[in-house]
Amino acid sequence: MKRRHWLASTAALAVAPWVRAQGSDNWPSRPIRLVVPGPPGGGTDILARLLGEKLSAALKQPVIIDNKPGANGMLASAEVARAAPDGQTLLFSFASAMAINPSLYARAPDPVKDFEAVAQIGLTGNVLLASQNLPVRSFKELVAYAKARPGELNYASWGTGSGGHLTMESLLQRAGLRMTHVPYKGTAPIIVDLLGGTLQLGWTDVSSPVQYIESGKLRALAVSGTQRVPHMPQVPTLTEEGYPFETAGWYGVFAPARTPVAIVERLNALVVATVGSPEFKARLDALNLPNSPTPTAREFAQLVAKDTTTWRSILQGLGIKPE
Repeated sequence: MKRRHWLASTAALAVAPWVRAQGSDNWPSRPIRLVVPGPPGGGTDILARLLGEKLSAALKQPVIIDNKPGANGMLASAEVARAAPDGQTLLFSFASAMAINPSLYARAPDPVKDFEAVAQIGLTGNVLLASQNLPVRSFKELVAYAKARPGELNYASWGTGSGGHLTMESLLQRAGLRMTHVPYKGTAPIIVDLLGGTLQLGWTDVSSPVQYIESGKLRALAVSGTQRVPHMPQVPTLTEEGYPFETAGWYGVFAPARTPVAIVERLNALVVATVGSPEFKARLDALNLPNSPTPTAREFAQLVAKDTTTWRSILQGLGIKPE
């Protein structure tokens, strides 16, 4: 009996790699759904569509963009976490939705346990925008103006618990300011209301508002992250303004946990090759995103885990506990 058991176990071990490989041999077998936690027109959507177009050409299958905004990305991430781990349903998300939510909401998917980190795209900050109706032209002027008017200003982010929201709350705490937070479902509607003058301040990604900043319709006061961005070289970082904030944002592709390693690695290679192409680099530059590292899937997973820990510390410093 023992010998038969040993032979069976040995045979199973020998067959296991073949079975895993077989699971990815015919991938993708049908159109891929790329779920995006934001509305059409936002920075996340713009990049997801650009990437989807290139993946579709490489994989010879349509990549269908499925926009699911709301709940700071949890609607989209929860749906992908529940999907079959066959590489046919993927998530294109951003740092705050993945690394912050687990420390804010008990129901949020775990970015480490519930997903396979596939590939990172970009490493940058967000930008604080002011409406033309607000009489400030620099970050220092904003601080002085807000101190003289405690509680009178409002600011927007793309959701409660988003990177923009928590960045601003950390800033307000350190600067001794009071403002009212107005949560939105995405960055595109924030820009619309800033342009219309119904909103005074708002955090957005660095891609969406470039044309409005360059035309003078909106004012960029500061960027979070570790460096200035290409099409806003005049806009200082929060660190340069005396409020150190070293957590950067990123975009990334994720698959449901237990997706075959062969699919994850193939996707990573395709994304890295796409991001490194001259055409994609030119598009990233047009979207105000600097060239950034494109790590392996394993390295990206390590970054996700590290950022999740860092944001947890920031939340604890703000006295925010998970709901």
